[in-house]
Amino acid sequence: MQRPPSEEFSLKETSPKIAGSGNYSVGDKLTCTYDLVEQMQYLYVRVVKAKELPHKDVTGSCDPYVEVKLGNYKGITRHFEKKSNPEWDHVFAFSQDRIQSSFVEIIVKDKDVVLDDFIGRILFELHDVPRRVPPDSPLAPQWYKLEDKRGEKLKHGEIMLAVWKGTQADECFPEAWHSDAATVGREGISKIRGKVYLSPKLWYVRVNVIECQDLVPSDRNKPLEACVKVALGGQSTRTRISLVKTANPTWNEDIVFVAAEPFEEGLMLTVEDRGNKDEVLGKCLLPLHSVNRRWDNKTVQSRWHNLEKHPMYDGEKKEVKFASRIHLRVCLDGGYHVLDESTNYSSDLRPTAKQIWKSSIGVLELGIISAKGLSPMKTREGRATTDAFCVAKYGNKWVRTRTIIDNFSPNWNEQYTWEVYDPCTVITIGAFDNGHLHGSNKDLRIGKVRIRLSTLETERVYTHSYPLIALHPSGVKKMGEVQLAVRFSCTSYINMLHKYSQPILPKMHYVHPLSMSQTDTLRHNATQIVSTRLARAEPPLKKEVVEYMLDVGQHIWSVRRSKANFFRIVNVASNLVGLVKWFDSICHWKNPLTTLLIHVLFVMLILSPELILPTFFLYLFVLGIWRYRWKPRHPPHMDIRLSHADAVTYDELDEEFDTFPTGKGSDVVRMRYDRLRSIGGRIQTVAGDLATQGERFHSLLSWRDPRASALFVTFCLMAAIVLYVTPFQVVALLGVFYVLRHPRFRTKLPSMPANFFRRLPSGADRML
Repeated sequence: MQRPPSEEFSLKETSPKIAGSGNYSVGDKLTCTYDLVEQMQYLYVRVVKAKELPHKDVTGSCDPYVEVKLGNYKGITRHFEKKSNPEWDHVFAFSQDRIQSSFVEIIVKDKDVVLDDFIGRILFELHDVPRRVPPDSPLAPQWYKLEDKRGEKLKHGEIMLAVWKGTQADECFPEAWHSDAATVGREGISKIRGKVYLSPKLWYVRVNVIECQDLVPSDRNKPLEACVKVALGGQSTRTRISLVKTANPTWNEDIVFVAAEPFEEGLMLTVEDRGNKDEVLGKCLLPLHSVNRRWDNKTVQSRWHNLEKHPMYDGEKKEVKFASRIHLRVCLDGGYHVLDESTNYSSDLRPTAKQIWKSSIGVLELGIISAKGLSPMKTREGRATTDAFCVAKYGNKWVRTRTIIDNFSPNWNEQYTWEVYDPCTVITIGAFDNGHLHGSNKDLRIGKVRIRLSTLETERVYTHSYPLIALHPSGVKKMGEVQLAVRFSCTSYINMLHKYSQPILPKMHYVHPLSMSQTDTLRHNATQIVSTRLARAEPPLKKEVVEYMLDVGQHIWSVRRSKANFFRIVNVASNLVGLVKWFDSICHWKNPLTTLLIHVLFVMLILSPELILPTFFLYLFVLGIWRYRWKPRHPPHMDIRLSHADAVTYDELDEEFDTFPTGKGSDVVRMRYDRLRSIGGRIQTVAGDLATQGERFHSLLSWRDPRASALFVTFCLMAAIVLYVTPFQVVALLGVFYVLRHPRFRTKLPSMPANFFRRLPSGADRML
């Protein structure tokens, strides 16, 4: 029996100060649209532009920039060379929790080689700064006369500013310079900003290679062993060698690739002669934007294409009098959902083609509030630190919070929304350490959380602190906790319930299914395309982040996962075993009163067989109502015991984190191979036993054992005669009374039917 998880790795319910929970209220309109996170107060300073700035250099020019000071915090705009009327349009956000001054100072300076010259300044008392509450319009900037250090107005020089108090709901917040990141230079600001990303639109490209005509090999005396190599970007495969060994080979073979819009690569087809050192007989390059698109199983018209030694796009081809040709049927299959996630954790199941999308059934809202107790992820200036940010992925929308610099308990308080098309989907939230601020090239993973929407009650706000659990070569470790608020709102309860009667995947997956090996290969290609495209954004969503969120590498062999899956099977089977043990205790009169009640129940059902099914369903109804009291109150989370992460050995972890192919020595590989053979032996024994039982059922009437089949056929004849002349109720009563007979009428020897069944032959006799 599994032990309960330790408190350290358990889920904790929290009570954040958010309006959506119903336990906290605030007095402004912000709560209407931003109610799943705590409000964070900021002082905003928007520096728009300046005009008629006086010249300070001896050259008579001005290289102006603006410095915004609030206590110990200082933000700086970029400078312009030789420009008296600069335009910055830069926003600064100062957290009010750290304000140590009663006024904010905006200073205009002239960039110089040695010492920057003071041009002028503006002071604002904080108690005079107005408050802006969305959805009010943004505060209009105004022109202000610059003052000197004594507070006197300058004859020349004005600056356009807007200063106000607000929260993180302000539309200026994502692009603003934050005092929380005061140690980051202006060039590093873009690497810590929060962003919303969209996965590229993925298509399956189906290429049906039919035939070729008039191929011209260099050696015409040899039979032609022609095949077609089809490539799309980094994906490539070959058809089989044609059975027709002439200049007009045929294949009629389907090949499927993954492509992303906008299409950047063309489809390259190369006809090769494998019997003559892969001699190239011709090439054809097809642009994907000219390929037909379909969202059903209708036949796409095939086309002939010329083969050339150095192909160009169709639009650039010149007319030729004679050329080898290839017959193709190419289409973009939009009726499929292109799998880029693990099927167990899919967040989107819609087909590619928008024409066949169904309407949404609800809205998912996520508030990423804070984290606490994060583990140190790197060392900077001799001390441990963490620069944490979160990434959430649902459907084709990825969101990234801003990075909180040098903080083990960061507060993000950012809220995001997604449309929901299927309740049986999963949202994934991952926490990472930003490794791009100080020369590192990788974002380090801290941990992640998965939440299945179907486990959430509609319209309820779930506020919990989720443990961030990571598996390291040294063992399982809690990396901290992340506090989230989640709400799943349903727009149409009927449509949501109707989804439970629909296939999980789009229709094309069942009408024209892809093979298991095809699905695995295409998913790998899809994840590579998504990670490459998102890594080109600014700030980039790096490959290691995308692969961690998409569970890349989960299919690789692991002793730990194999054990975990084995115990999952044992846990599922334990319910059936428990039922068998309960019935065995009834049969052996362990509790005479219960056994007598079962006798009465069976007599009633036998005398009134029409009550059997109603009684069965009534029992299930009562059982379901009874168990309602113990229904889960919290969404599921990572379980180290279910994952078998708390009982894994060092060598098993070392094997799980080994590279593929392995980088270990021959002795270690030999030991692990022997262990794998041992585990595989157990698996094949269990599988063989299951196969043996099934084959024994088949052998009842196969006459492989003629005496056993004769006995079984004779028994069937006698049973048929008895059942014809004897009422069914009598037979059923006798059978139930025999099964529930008192222990004094029992023997420890196996029953006659069991002995007969175990003597039947199986395919094991013919195994080598």
